[in-house]
Amino acid sequence: MKTRIFYMLLASLSLGSVVSCDIEEIPETTVSDANFWNSAADMRLAANFFYTTLPGLTSGDVSQDNWSTDAYPNTNGNPISDGSRSAPAESTDYNYYNIYQANKVIEKGPEVINKGADATQVNWYVGEARFFRAFYYFEMLKRFGGVPLITKTMSVDDPDIFLPRSSRDEVLKLIYEDLDFAISVLRSADELNAAKEYGRISKTGAEAFKSRVALFEGTRMKFHQYGDYRAHLTLAKEAAESVISSGQHALFSRAAAGEHGETQNDAYFNLFQEAGDGRANKENIVVKVYGLSRENSIISTPVQRYYEGNTVVPTQNFVDYYLMADGLPTSKSPLYQEPNETMTHAEYFEKKDPRMSFTLFKRGDEFISSSDYTIPNPSLQRSGYGIRKYANKEFWALQASYVDKPIIRYAEVLLNYAEAVYELDETISDTDLDKTINLIRERLPQVNIGTSSNPQFVSLPKLTNAFVTTNGLNMRDEIRRERKVELSFEGFAYWDLLRWKTAEIELPKTLYGSYLFSEYLTAEGQKWAEDTPVNDKNYIILQASSLRKFDPDRDYLWPLPISEIAKNPKLEQNPKW
Repeated sequence: MKTRIFYMLLASLSLGSVVSCDIEEIPETTVSDANFWNSAADMRLAANFFYTTLPGLTSGDVSQDNWSTDAYPNTNGNPISDGSRSAPAESTDYNYYNIYQANKVIEKGPEVINKGADATQVNWYVGEARFFRAFYYFEMLKRFGGVPLITKTMSVDDPDIFLPRSSRDEVLKLIYEDLDFAISVLRSADELNAAKEYGRISKTGAEAFKSRVALFEGTRMKFHQYGDYRAHLTLAKEAAESVISSGQHALFSRAAAGEHGETQNDAYFNLFQEAGDGRANKENIVVKVYGLSRENSIISTPVQRYYEGNTVVPTQNFVDYYLMADGLPTSKSPLYQEPNETMTHAEYFEKKDPRMSFTLFKRGDEFISSSDYTIPNPSLQRSGYGIRKYANKEFWALQASYVDKPIIRYAEVLLNYAEAVYELDETISDTDLDKTINLIRERLPQVNIGTSSNPQFVSLPKLTNAFVTTNGLNMRDEIRRERKVELSFEGFAYWDLLRWKTAEIELPKTLYGSYLFSEYLTAEGQKWAEDTPVNDKNYIILQASSLRKFDPDRDYLWPLPISEIAKNPKLEQNPKW
């Protein structure tokens, strides 16, 4: 159950006008910038703004999966995914507004301390500002590479308002410095919970984010062949290891969720339900907090309606990554049965990694207020798959969900550690696999590989070096597979392709939907469009490879907005844009 939610602040660029909102009372007050910065409470109010900028469920990370091969948005495709975009005139992705806000809070910290405020408390909020500044710069680094580094507040006539681009190394240096400062001053997750401030950035939140940044850059350096990749991978490993050893976090189990804890079998599904909200779920490290209920709301999101609107539909390209219950991919497992005319959509889910059933809809799943799920709706889930995460029939009826969105969770930290260890020396011990990937697999329920009359339940096998060797697998591929299915539709897929330098291989491929099962055409009056294109194996073609391209000399970096280059003659456009 959620604890008290912290106040939210919307601020002007100068942070001179503040409006605070309590979830029970909504007082309004306006104060001047000169009179505001006097106490740790003022710093806290200012820092609250940053939490409004965390990516949401319908406007943030999920939509980024359309940029990969894991999802498809609509009948027209996505210009980032299919390579059809051009340099934009303007872009909200290249934006210093939030960075200016962070700079303001960082600068005001020493002033507030000099006025007699408690230095420890003031630095909590300076630490939050530096965490978020690192967060904002990392989002730009992923897209554009090096960008101008602005680390102070400036007026419009400041000569430094138009700077040349800094190098990747310089941007990363600032990110690491900001995160290290945050780590040194922020409270632990337990301390925040005890202070009834669940949802604020913790020490382990900053460490977990550092592991994400360092893994991204370390692997990007390795596979794009530049820089000292080992230094970054070592930082990724050490930061993840610090989170693991902190004792502040653990993988979520239903038993940990108090009133919700009847069974652990559906723990993965309940990560994305109200059962996974609050500090009882120690897997969530950084979250975007939504309201408690319609009556006690900060913000809500119509996430299930968003998924249903053909906005993000999973592809067969993604589904093919799921292992069978014997731990083998479909290409190697004797359990796998190729779809045929007599197989149903629900039967296709059988004998597979149970995360497939927790992530995607199948017949019988709770769906909407009037009925459970039957088969895909051709007008809403044209790939033949629908995302089940966050699905809740009560919230569907309200068109508003109050389930928190995990921005960073402990499972990612474990996967970051495993990948960093492997990529450092291209080997990983069974001990490290047991404390990371196999720990994640342990929470999954058993799968019936027999029949209803003669059941035979098995657990997904451990990933070990012997298992990989015996079955002719590749350890790197299996570590990446685990990441893809565990973190599915959480905004990682596209960026993973970029850092692994596999985008040039994957993105030009045809995007497929599911097998066109016979029941799609006949069941319950739903008719799949007669002109649905399929390949020679009867899989739906969402977008043919002839309509997709990726230029490796151009598309690993994004174009800077043309308007920014026009305003700042010191900016240079990325190659071939």
